[in-house]
Amino acid sequence: MISNQILQNTIDGTKNITDKDYAVLDIDGIVLATTTNRADEYVKATIDFVESEMEAEYNGPCNMYKVYDGGQLEFVLLAFDEGQDTTAGKILAFQISELLVAYKERFDKDNFIKNLILDNMLLVDIYNRAKKLHIDTDERRVVMIVRFEEDKTGDAFDKVRSIFGGKNKDFVTAVDESSVIVVKDMGENGSYEDIEKTAKVIIETFKDKQGVRVSYGTIVNELKEVSRSYKEAGMALDVGKIFFGERNIIAYSVLGIGRLIYQLPIPLCKMFITEIFGDKSPNQFDEETLSTINKFFENSLNVSETSRQLYIHRNTLVYRLDKLQKSTGLDLRVFEDAITFKIALMVVKYMDYMESQEF
Repeated sequence: MISNQILQNTIDGTKNITDKDYAVLDIDGIVLATTTNRADEYVKATIDFVESEMEAEYNGPCNMYKVYDGGQLEFVLLAFDEGQDTTAGKILAFQISELLVAYKERFDKDNFIKNLILDNMLLVDIYNRAKKLHIDTDERRVVMIVRFEEDKTGDAFDKVRSIFGGKNKDFVTAVDESSVIVVKDMGENGSYEDIEKTAKVIIETFKDKQGVRVSYGTIVNELKEVSRSYKEAGMALDVGKIFFGERNIIAYSVLGIGRLIYQLPIPLCKMFITEIFGDKSPNQFDEETLSTINKFFENSLNVSETSRQLYIHRNTLVYRLDKLQKSTGLDLRVFEDAITFKIALMVVKYMDYMESQEF
């Protein structure tokens, strides 16, 4: 349904052009928008006009026009002091009628996109509804999720929509209080670099807010696959929060082994950690050891580069690695042991996160 504010903006704009006053009333005679205080005087006349069979009534001080939405009477437009030239009033009535059509189509498309991404539609319904709503089924698309740490403010949705406002093949919607969802059309040549640039624009738009993050799934080629891209973007948010907490833009494609760990049951994770470390846990390592381990991984197991960046002698680093090997049985200079240790660290991080969510 079109908002009263839209109606008010429409008649305000027309008044600025024609220097005439207008008002919009519903079929019960309630004033929805007006540029004059005279509208209340015509409530009874409006109700009588609604009950009549006339499409318009020209009576000098206030002309009346019926405005329909799909054949159903929705509003009555009052045009004051038009005289015999009723052109502006008729154009305004037609404009409001077209606005009703446009907003109804937007509402229908919004519902369609919500049901599409949430997998609430049968395949045959997807194509039938898309055809009726004039939505291409074979366009390349990707789903982006803009997540707000706190519930999004009233203008957040409009800000995101304004970024994509000029592109009628993009859809902006929401299914909860903390996110805005964008189904972005990628055209024939759109790339992941383009998505990344758009994500940066969104982050910049909300630079005054804390905790705004953007995630996106993979590009899909058919409308029916949009829900998959949405699920990927959702997983990217969750997994990214655990393993890539420093990033405010996260793609599903970079999650790597993190998305596999995210789907493991906690009992299996505990069993794995016990098998690797026994009664110990990586959480028990001192800060110096953890710093050494992380820097060693960052430098692809390169001893010389790691010692240089840690500002320690190469032999000191070797000593620390030997000490770690004795306590865990894993030599990080051996690729297989390094992989095992890296996965174990990620599993512990995942377990800690899941435990924190329970409180």
